[in-house]
Amino acid sequence: MKNNASSNKNSKALHRRGFVQVAGLGALGTFSLSSFKSLGAENLLNNSPKQEALPKRKLGNLEVSAIGLGCMEAIQIYGPKPERTQFLKVIRYAYEKGVTLFDTAENYGPFISEEIVGEALKPFRKEVKIGTKFGFSTYDQTTGERIGDHNSSPENIRRVVEGSLKRLQTDYIDLFYQHRLNPYIPIEEVAGTVKDLVDEGKVLHWGMSEADAENVRRAHKVLPLAALQSEYHLLWRGVENEVIPTLEELGIGLVCWEPLAAGYLTGTIKSPSQLSENDVRRNIPRFQPENFENNWEVIELMKVWAAKKNASVVQIALAWLLAQKPWIVPIPGTSKINHLEENIAAANIKFTQTEMQEFKDALSKIEIEGGRWR
Repeated sequence: MKNNASSNKNSKALHRRGFVQVAGLGALGTFSLSSFKSLGAENLLNNSPKQEALPKRKLGNLEVSAIGLGCMEAIQIYGPKPERTQFLKVIRYAYEKGVTLFDTAENYGPFISEEIVGEALKPFRKEVKIGTKFGFSTYDQTTGERIGDHNSSPENIRRVVEGSLKRLQTDYIDLFYQHRLNPYIPIEEVAGTVKDLVDEGKVLHWGMSEADAENVRRAHKVLPLAALQSEYHLLWRGVENEVIPTLEELGIGLVCWEPLAAGYLTGTIKSPSQLSENDVRRNIPRFQPENFENNWEVIELMKVWAAKKNASVVQIALAWLLAQKPWIVPIPGTSKINHLEENIAAANIKFTQTEMQEFKDALSKIEIEGGRWR
């Protein structure tokens, strides 16, 4: 799967960057809109370079920005954790730049990411779409203690939605995902529970994450899905065989988490040895030395297209995803303003059909080594 790139409207490529990061955040303080202004964020908004408006896309019937913001970054699992105030600033800056889709989950922290997202977006809640998730693990909704594994029981879904509404400081959730399939709870029962929440006005749209085509179909029959969230990028294209055709048939959008392959597709990590000893990416098959080196051919291919498009490698990775289908929305995470701007600018990079075929042909000659890790 490849894309071609033809666009005279590319925004200036920005230098990149570390990598997508996320790890535990500790004590949380309060942060008001006036505090946001005192950080100098208004100057960032006023002095940042002008760029084309961020296009919109549809996830089912839900309209969102073509690129969203993944907010697992608020807790960092790959590198240094950001200051709370810094991530609040990034979220609000994303809103000012036209991002309307913000993705979080109860288990990011747990709870920390939802709390930060809720605080950051409260001043303009009606103008944005918040996606959050249930069912990855079972948590005590008061203490945050993990008390079980995947849990999509009706009782737990209801506990989670109430907790998420409180943490997000809202009375409705725009997009409520089942984070992972639960082998002990039929998907029809899950969909039925979410349908009740829709009827109650607590959930507006729903989705699934990392689900196969069969379960997507079964769930969609009970309550139409707006989106499926899945890993999808130049190093892993497994959804192309069955999932994407199913989504297209049913009118369901695809939200791509980790669209930069845990930072690999930034091209800034030259060797796994650059990663700290406790960096979880050392356990990812793609980051094993032999696989890492072999897959670098993909980076070299991206560099060729980056030169053609006056873009960065990162922007090519995101633009490639956007070129696959008009209902695909990547949600890269970052805690840095310049990386956010770089990501957003990718939405204005276009590929012609001829270029897409050229990209695809070149990519098909590269054998990707190393599988997924979750």
